[in-house]
Amino acid sequence: MEVKASLKYLRTSPRKVRLVTDLIKGLPVQNAEAQLNHLPKKSSLPVLKLLKSAVANAENNFQLDKNNLYIKIARVDEGPALKRWRARARGSAYTIKKRTSHIFIILDEIKKKSLLKTEKTEKAIKSQKKGKETEKKEFKSLKTKTPRFKKAEIEHEKKAPSGVVSKKKVFRRKTI
Repeated sequence: MEVKASLKYLRTSPRKVRLVTDLIKGLPVQNAEAQLNHLPKKSSLPVLKLLKSAVANAENNFQLDKNNLYIKIARVDEGPALKRWRARARGSAYTIKKRTSHIFIILDEIKKKSLLKTEKTEKAIKSQKKGKETEKKEFKSLKTKTPRFKKAEIEHEKKAPSGVVSKKKVFRRKTI
């Protein structure tokens, strides 16, 4: 079950917020909260609040356990930029863009390995065992055969006159 939360019009540039969100992608919720609490970035506080909001959505709306959640997607998009002016030389003006961010976090449940094992039926396990036995037989038969190209390589090396480098070695650091 995916749980979504979003924060729009954050007055921090998306480039700075992406530094924070890239650190927590794919982490369990508890580890991500610990990372954000100890991160010395200005944008870590709003991202932490958003993460807590997403966890609250999961617990209240979908009755999910906080310990069984991880951050599936943490995306930062660019919002509208506030345009300001600054005076420059000879009466001209210079534009300043004060950028905003839209942050989206999607949480998902951690799949348990024991559930995946119970989903396999006995027929699937038996068919895998039969496949392994046939692979072993084929592997033994391949082992006994000798490759055909060995003789051709040996003859090619014998025919090469002295002073001529074989075609295999194209690049050499040292000159002959």
